[in-house]
Amino acid sequence: MKPLVPILSITGSDGTGQSGIQSDIKIIKDLGGYALTVVTSVTIQSSSGISHVREMPSGVVVGQIRAVCEDLRPLAVKVGMVGDAETVHGIRDAISGCPNIVCSPVILSSSGRRLMDDGTVQAFLHDLVPISKMVVMKCGDAEMLFGRRIGTDDDMLAAAAAICQAGTEWVMLRGSRHSEDRVTALLYGRGYHAFFSSYSVEGWQRHGIGGALSTAIATRMAFGDAVDLAVAHAHEYLHSQMVYSVEVDGVHLRPKEHYNRFVSLIAEHYRRQHDVAFYARRMAITPRYLSQITKAVIHRTPKQVIDEYLLQKARQLLSTTQNTVQEISLGLGFSSQILFARFFRQREGCPPREYRRRMAKDVRADSLALD
Repeated sequence: MKPLVPILSITGSDGTGQSGIQSDIKIIKDLGGYALTVVTSVTIQSSSGISHVREMPSGVVVGQIRAVCEDLRPLAVKVGMVGDAETVHGIRDAISGCPNIVCSPVILSSSGRRLMDDGTVQAFLHDLVPISKMVVMKCGDAEMLFGRRIGTDDDMLAAAAAICQAGTEWVMLRGSRHSEDRVTALLYGRGYHAFFSSYSVEGWQRHGIGGALSTAIATRMAFGDAVDLAVAHAHEYLHSQMVYSVEVDGVHLRPKEHYNRFVSLIAEHYRRQHDVAFYARRMAITPRYLSQITKAVIHRTPKQVIDEYLLQKARQLLSTTQNTVQEISLGLGFSSQILFARFFRQREGCPPREYRRRMAKDVRADSLALD
């Protein structure tokens, strides 16, 4: 018989099965692990959202943890929804010393309801983050935590660095909306960072996605994966089981998986690579097949997808930073400012400096209107 690979999930119950303990059991089982569970809260909820939360007494939560840890010794621990500071303190003492702790604090529900008060958030930061190997957090939760908007790659890097300063080794920030048609995530830690991007905004914002991602990562860590490999395997699982589980406009699962991989590679390499052939090689497919995929999914060529990504980044940097046009052109991987200006003008209809002046003028006009 294969030896058990026990993974402990510490989180709330969700009667719909879309998140919480119920979802975690399925994910751990799907990935080949053995699910141990500790219930921190019982919720009354439907597909419309949570209407009531009943927290388990701290002693009951800690008692559950000690019982399963002393008996079955989990190889990874996922900590999700915890509703009070006393319970957070107890969880820290009970799991300290366990390997592969992944914390996924739930500050806001998917519908925007506040689930953790300030004291519980601070307890999470001071007690659980320092003993965790990874923290998985929504950008919306990080915005509430730090009191500032996260709207650019640099904002995400700054927020991830701040979370790492609390003691965790790795941070996965997810769900940033740099633009309306794309969602971005960041893996950050140990001098390394990588961005991931997807056009499946609806898929990645489904109820329970964040908890599922953290559970899948913890499970793969329990099997011995390094962090980056655990994240890659977790993404693969979520792509096939949750994010792209529903066929849209007749597009089958496989092309959509390839497409998401393509966009993630652009997010990782756009500062250096603009060539379709480079991305096709990284995906181990031909440029022609990559073209078939992008046309099937969004009716655009691979080059158009790359150029639209670069244009969106250029707009963002011109309107939100003080970087010179030369600095922006180099940062986006153009060999000269002239080539960048030509690229921008062809697609935006005006030079970069003129676009910046227009944006600044619009901001001033909005400010005057508010005054």
